[in-house]
Amino acid sequence: MNTRAPEGVDIVKKLLKNADVLLENFRPGVMGKMGLPYEAVHALNPKLIYCSISGYGQKGPLWDRPGFDVMIQAESGFMDITGFDVPTRVGIAIADLVGGLYGAQGILTALIAREKTGEGQHVDISLLDGLVSFLSYQAGTYIATGQSPVRKGNRHPLSTPYENFATKDGQVIIAAGNQRLWETLCNKILMLPDLIKDSRFLTMADRNANEPALKQIIEEITSKKTTDEWIKSLEQEGIPCGRIRKVGEVLESENIKARQMLVEMEDPARGKLKLLGIPVKLSNTPGEIKLTPPLLGQHTEEILKNLGYSGEEIKGFKNKGIV
Repeated sequence: MNTRAPEGVDIVKKLLKNADVLLENFRPGVMGKMGLPYEAVHALNPKLIYCSISGYGQKGPLWDRPGFDVMIQAESGFMDITGFDVPTRVGIAIADLVGGLYGAQGILTALIAREKTGEGQHVDISLLDGLVSFLSYQAGTYIATGQSPVRKGNRHPLSTPYENFATKDGQVIIAAGNQRLWETLCNKILMLPDLIKDSRFLTMADRNANEPALKQIIEEITSKKTTDEWIKSLEQEGIPCGRIRKVGEVLESENIKARQMLVEMEDPARGKLKLLGIPVKLSNTPGEIKLTPPLLGQHTEEILKNLGYSGEEIKGFKNKGIV
């Protein structure tokens, strides 16, 4: 849809008259230039939920800046607390994904409010706001101390031992996140009961302060057995643990298949497609993926006919590049 052409905007307005939600992620101000600002759309359909997702939000000193994921990861502080020697981008477009999740949450909240008031509203989602809200205890560290937290690699900033350790054939994750688990680890896994009384490791605060020394001690032991051997021993003692898996291993694992997080569907144009499943499991109204991703313009003609446009009008739109 070419919404920069008057005919395209007219089509959008027809769609909006009976729509529940409008979702847009243009740079702030672009929708206004197209003749579709919130105020105009609200007047056209007062019940509609108008959701805008942008880098820095619709208001504030940075409102008109473009916002791409890597920029937001950098400017939110996320890159500064991720990685080892240098600031590191998270391996997915986490700012975009968090923005989408908050957008869905905001839309649903507005729909619930509409049930009571009968009126829609503007949902303003900022990618920067979203990632800042995910700083959680890292933000808490700054608020409590006035000092920005520093990168710790795979370490947890507040719990030790709580990271990866070298094994004979790879790595094992050990998450002994409280005193009971720590003592079980020393007594039943490391076979170093005296470590519990070591003044460097008496409390969680002590272990956090002396993590490099503790990691060296643990890895001298974990490097003597395979990851599988350590996983078996740790699980038997109830100590949270795990292995570092490749994406392919995850998607082909029995647990992911049992949870229907990788589904296969038949597509008329492309044959069998594998898609990621639905992570939210509802007991009474479970979700289901019913359609494969549409081809570009696959439903355009169908939608335009439902709006009352004739075949000749649709043909004209195509010839002009409107659709």
